[in-house]
Amino acid sequence: MGTSTPYGGPNGGTPLVPSWLNGGAGPAGGDEPGNTAPTPPNGTIPPAGDANRFRGARGNYSRFASSGGRDRASLGRAISGYVSSSSGGARQAAQRMGTSRASGARLANFLSTAAAQGPLEALRLFKLDHLAGRPIEEVFIGLMEQVCPIGGTIDEGISRDAFVETIDDLAGAGITDFDNMTSEQLQTVFELYTTHTIEARLCNDIATKTIMLPANPQEAASVQKQLYEFILRGVADALAGPAKAVTALTSTQVQGFVDQVYEEAFAILRAMGEAEGDTK
Repeated sequence: MGTSTPYGGPNGGTPLVPSWLNGGAGPAGGDEPGNTAPTPPNGTIPPAGDANRFRGARGNYSRFASSGGRDRASLGRAISGYVSSSSGGARQAAQRMGTSRASGARLANFLSTAAAQGPLEALRLFKLDHLAGRPIEEVFIGLMEQVCPIGGTIDEGISRDAFVETIDDLAGAGITDFDNMTSEQLQTVFELYTTHTIEARLCNDIATKTIMLPANPQEAASVQKQLYEFILRGVADALAGPAKAVTALTSTQVQGFVDQVYEEAFAILRAMGEAEGDTK
């Protein structure tokens, strides 16, 4: 995970979910330094969260990182605690992903259009027809400006950095030809993006001060890899089954589908974390 916008972590006393954060429609990242939340629509400020709500997850992640990735039980406890205690449950954890969910919906819309109408028509509808026939990395770099435009908040940075990470992963996933992408490959793109956004959110919340704890570079790489693979498993399970095909969506179904995927992914991650945390 290579997000370029780390900070010291959110203040535990800030609201779990800002009242104006609804599916990414408004600005995101109001609980981070340098982000000013607008006045909520109903004129009220949501109650502050528990000032210590991140402590347990951060402590467990620190133990996992300090072990060089060997203490899997602490990784499980960190992730399950992050979802259940730090975020207030899977639904609220998903709601905190407002910008990523909005960007994910735009990406899913593009992918479903490519599946239903063909890659060239998807490019035309998204005003990217000048990229027809170009290498796949160029196509997705052009798409990035529409899916997750540059912004100044932490959440916007998470969304954009996750998209860059997804582009970097394409070749390794065997996705090299945009004009001939299969339905499975289109699904994989969405899976990778969703995984990277959750990974980046979690790292910004509980891991920014611990990611460099292993002194050995190989151990540091193992910590990073295990976190990513843990989250990828949860996202893959949330997307399993024909009913979860991104390529079968209509434009009216996209946002609800993405919201559901994030909530289910967090619920699965909590269950996986609890199972892992019970191993010792």
